[in-house]
Amino acid sequence: MDQEAVSLLRMAAVTGERALVLGGGGVTGIAWETGILHGLAEAGADLTEADLFVGTSAGSVVATQLAGGVPLADLYASQLVPPDGEIPARLTAWMVMRYALSYVMPGTSAQKRARLGRAALKARTPSEADRLAVFASRLSIQDWPERALKVTAVDTADGKFVAFDRDSGVPLVKAVASSCAVPLVWPPVTIDGRRYMDGGMRSVANADLAAGYSRVVVVAPLTRSISPAGTPAGQLARLGVPSIVVSPDKAALAAIGSNLLDPARRKPAAEAGRVQAASVAEAVREVWN
Repeated sequence: MDQEAVSLLRMAAVTGERALVLGGGGVTGIAWETGILHGLAEAGADLTEADLFVGTSAGSVVATQLAGGVPLADLYASQLVPPDGEIPARLTAWMVMRYALSYVMPGTSAQKRARLGRAALKARTPSEADRLAVFASRLSIQDWPERALKVTAVDTADGKFVAFDRDSGVPLVKAVASSCAVPLVWPPVTIDGRRYMDGGMRSVANADLAAGYSRVVVVAPLTRSISPAGTPAGQLARLGVPSIVVSPDKAALAAIGSNLLDPARRKPAAEAGRVQAASVAEAVREVWN
C-alpha cells in the first residue's frame, strides 16, 4: 500500500457521516460531474448534503461550489452555455508518456511526483496570472466555505501531497487553481513561495482523504491510475465503509470525447451525466440515505 495512504488511515478517526469525493477529469469532467450530481438530486440522492467534500483537479471546482452552497441547478445551467473565447487545451500522447515515465522510474511516491514537477516548471504554458484570473471568474465563491472542504495539490519541488482546507491560510482561488494545474499543460501555482500542481498526480480522486467518514460516494470521471496511491475503488476498499464509485458509462464517455480539456464538449458531457444518473441512483441511495 502507498505509504501516504497508510498514514491517512492511521490518522483517521470517526469525524462525520457522509463524504462526497469528486475526482479529476478536465473541463468535461466538471461538466459530467455536475450533470450526474444534478440528475442524482432529482432522483432523490442529493449528495450536496455531504459532511465533507473532497475535490481533486476538476473535482475541486465542483466540490468548492457545492460546499459553498451554490445550487446544483445553477451549476448545471452554467455547463450548458456555449464556450465563449475559452482556450481549448489538449493532453497529448507525449505528455501522458512523460507522466508514465515519472512513475515507473525508481524512487518513492513523492520523488516520482517531484520528477514530474520539475518538468512542469520547465514547460511552456500560459501565464500563472492568466490562469488565476480564469479561476477567479469561474468560481461562484471566493472565500472558503464553512462546510468541510479539502482541495488537493502536489508540491512540484518535493512531490509532497497536500490537502488545503479553510485552516491552511491559502486563498481559495489559488488552492483550486493549483489542484487544476495539469502539469505540462497549465502553469504550477505559487503559494507562499512554493509551486503546486494538480492533485491528481497523486491520485485521480484521493478517496482515502475520506477516512473517518462512515459513508463515502466517489464521483470520478477517471478511475484508472498508474500512481502507487491506487484507484478510487482500491482506496475505498481500504476504508472499509459503505461506499460506491460512480464513473462515466459508455454513452457518457462518447459525449465526453477524447479530449478532456475541450470546452466544446462541456454541454454534451453535462447532459450525458444527467441522463446517466437514473441508472445509478438506486445504488447511490443505498449508500447515502
